Amino acid sequence: MWEENFDTEHEVSGKPDYSPVSWREYFDQMEDVNVGPADSRDVFRIYKAGSDGPLLVLLHGGGHSALSWAVFTTAIASRVNCRVLAMDLRGHGGTLVRQSDDFSTQTMSSDVANVIRSCYGETPPPLILIGHGVGGAIAVHTASNMLLPTTVGLVAIDVVEGSAMEALHIIQNFLKGRPKSFKSMDHAIEWSVKSGQIRNLESARVSMVGQIKRCEVEEADTVEQATPVTDVVVERNEEFYDQSYVNDKENAASEVSLNEGQSVYKWRIDLSKSEKYWDGWFRGTSNLFLACNLPKLLLLSGINRLDRDLTIGQMQGKFMMQVLPPCGHAVQEDRPDKVAEAVAAFLLRHKFSEARRETRSSNSFTR
Repeated sequence: MWEENFDTEHEVSGKPDYSPVSWREYFDQMEDVNVGPADSRDVFRIYKAGSDGPLLVLLHGGGHSALSWAVFTTAIASRVNCRVLAMDLRGHGGTLVRQSDDFSTQTMSSDVANVIRSCYGETPPPLILIGHGVGGAIAVHTASNMLLPTTVGLVAIDVVEGSAMEALHIIQNFLKGRPKSFKSMDHAIEWSVKSGQIRNLESARVSMVGQIKRCEVEEADTVEQATPVTDVVVERNEEFYDQSYVNDKENAASEVSLNEGQSVYKWRIDLSKSEKYWDGWFRGTSNLFLACNLPKLLLLSGINRLDRDLTIGQMQGKFMMQVLPPCGHAVQEDRPDKVAEAVAAFLLRHKFSEARRETRSSNSFTR
């Protein structure tokens, strides 16, 4: 697993290259889409690729951005004819909205529909909603409420109501345990890989740009540092949580004064402030997913993530499912080629698209 993360293709002088990579390496264009009345518009950042075929609407997970789909976009475009639209959800990435603290499923699913209508009018092309984590839940709600009538398929990636609900109580601890800021973008990328948040260096180099932003710090301003995690394991003789990634190496729990003009990199969104919406994101999503009268695909990072409703639905053949090779929660980043293979097979099976080139046949779906 780790050998893939540190591919020699991404090494400089024998060491991994943690420098950021532009979105232009993976997408054709970036746009800021205006939604709402002229005097109070919300602006959503989107990335596009491809010019023909069905439209894949890609919705990222909490705290991530549209750039988490960058490597996947290249992989899927090499397999089937399709168009891609990946959007930064409200409060994330480069999106700017008036009510940035409203993360209700109703608002976020309406955002998706509004962005698609702004780009394609009232009759967008046939589209497949593909979402990861929170984005998967939003995709399910968007499809369930039939907000986009031209939706022909639904793909949920590593979003299962049962396991998600069980994990809600540990999310705050996870958020408190990670660094609050980084010395540089390179350090943030290095931390993301070595901490296991993203297990694919290529993806981390493009996607972390959408997760953190540069903040200029004036004289006498302070930046709160993260408290080290005490139960971090060591793998490949490397400590996952290395305090050299953050600004104060002497005392990570202290506040450090920074010289005028010095900059740090901080998270674009404080996910802890969205806690009141966490339950609503996932509660009831399994039954909503099963009830959607669309071809459906569920991709999981582990079979143990299935809850009771989905297990029964899968046994009844209500959706296609594939368990991917060992990876973390950021499935489409850790294993972009495997996710692309699964999505391509789904598109071809239902004749939503045509193969761009001969691809390896995938018969590993279970029904």
